[in-house]
Amino acid sequence: MIQMQQSMRWYGPHDEIKLRDIRQSGVSHIVSAMHQIPVGDIWTIEEIKKRQEIIRSEGLEWSVIESLPVHEDIKRRKGDFKKYIDNYKVSLKNVAKCGLKVVTYNFMPVLDWVRTHHAHLNPNGTKALLYNRSAFMYFDLFLLKRPNVEKDYSTKDIEKAKAYGETLSNEEKETLFRSVLLGLPGSTKGFTRDEVLELLDNYKGIDEKQLRANLIAFLNEVAPIAQELGLSLAIHPDDPPFSVMGLPRIVCTYTDIKQIIESVDIPANGLCYCTGSLGANPSNDLVKIVEDFGNRIHFLHLRNVKRSSDGVFQESEHLNGDNPMEAIMEKLIVLMNTRGIDLPMRPDHGFLHDFEGEKEQFVGYSLIGRLKGLAELRGLEKGISYKLYNN
Repeated sequence: MIQMQQSMRWYGPHDEIKLRDIRQSGVSHIVSAMHQIPVGDIWTIEEIKKRQEIIRSEGLEWSVIESLPVHEDIKRRKGDFKKYIDNYKVSLKNVAKCGLKVVTYNFMPVLDWVRTHHAHLNPNGTKALLYNRSAFMYFDLFLLKRPNVEKDYSTKDIEKAKAYGETLSNEEKETLFRSVLLGLPGSTKGFTRDEVLELLDNYKGIDEKQLRANLIAFLNEVAPIAQELGLSLAIHPDDPPFSVMGLPRIVCTYTDIKQIIESVDIPANGLCYCTGSLGANPSNDLVKIVEDFGNRIHFLHLRNVKRSSDGVFQESEHLNGDNPMEAIMEKLIVLMNTRGIDLPMRPDHGFLHDFEGEKEQFVGYSLIGRLKGLAELRGLEKGISYKLYNN
C-alpha cells in the first residue's frame, strides 16, 4: 500500500520555522526554493547543493522545488524572454544533476497570490487568510486607482466598493493596501503603488488567449528537456482562480488544465494539484480533476476553504470546509496505488495560534497550524487506506 510522501515547506535559512522543528513533526521531506537568487538567473549546481546540504544536515531531504520562478518577460514573451528561457533550461539541467525530481512553477502575471486579509480573526481566536471581493474592489478602485479601472466593474460593484470603504479607518485602509500587495511568502517586501502600476502597464494588450499561447510556447521549449532529464513540471493553479487588477488568468478551471495538458502532451508537463486554489472557484469539481488528470498530477497541496455567496472565501480547517476532502483523499490514494507512486504532499496553509505570538509574518505558514493540518490529513489518509486495502 503506497502512502503520500509527507513534506513541509521551508523558505530557507531566514525562515522563522527551523528545520529541526519541521523534522520533529514527523515529515521526512522538504519543499523549498532559493528566493535569494533573482528571478531569471541560473540556479547553479553549487547553490543547489549548498541548500541540499543544509537540509540533509537536519536529517531531511529536499524533494520538491517550489518554485523555480518564471520571469515576467517569458510570461509576456517580450524583452529578454529568449535569454530567460535559456537560463531556465540550464537551471533544470542543474536541478536534475543534483537529483531533484519535481519542479513547481506558476504563470500568474505580476502577483503570485492575493488576499485582502492576512490575519482574519476566527471565532476561536486563531487567525486565517481571507479574500473579500468588496475589499478588493475598494482597493482596486479607490486605493490603487488603476487607470480605466471602472470598465472592469458594474455600477452596482462600484457602489458596493465605496460603501465598504466607508466602514474603514485610515489605518484599516493602509492595512488593506499592504495586504493585497504583500508579495511572495518567501519575501519581506511588498509592492508600492507606482511599482505595481508599472508592472500592470507591461501587460497591456495581453489577454487570456495571448498569455495561454505564451505559456504553451514556454512549455514547448522546457517540457521536452524536463522529460529527458527525468523531471516533472507542476504548474500551480492561479490563486485566486479569477482575474485580479485586470490581469489575465489561465490556470483556474478544469478547461484551463485540459488545454495546458493537451497542448504539450508529454508526461513531464503536469499539475500541482492545489485544492485550496482550485476550490476557491465553486464551479471546479475537484474529484473530477483527479479522475481525469491524475496521471499528470506531480505534487499535492492539500488545504480547504469556506466560500460565501458575497465573494468571500477564507482558509478553513483542512477537514472542515467546502472542499470534499474525504472524497479527494480517497481518489488520490487509489491514484497513487494505481500509478505505483508516492506523490509528494504538503499541508498547505494553516491557522496562526496565539501560542506562536506575532513572530509569523505569514499566517498560513505558522508551524502549529500546519502541524494540525498534517495530523488531520495523515489520519484521514490512514483511515481511508485501511478501508480500501485491508477489508
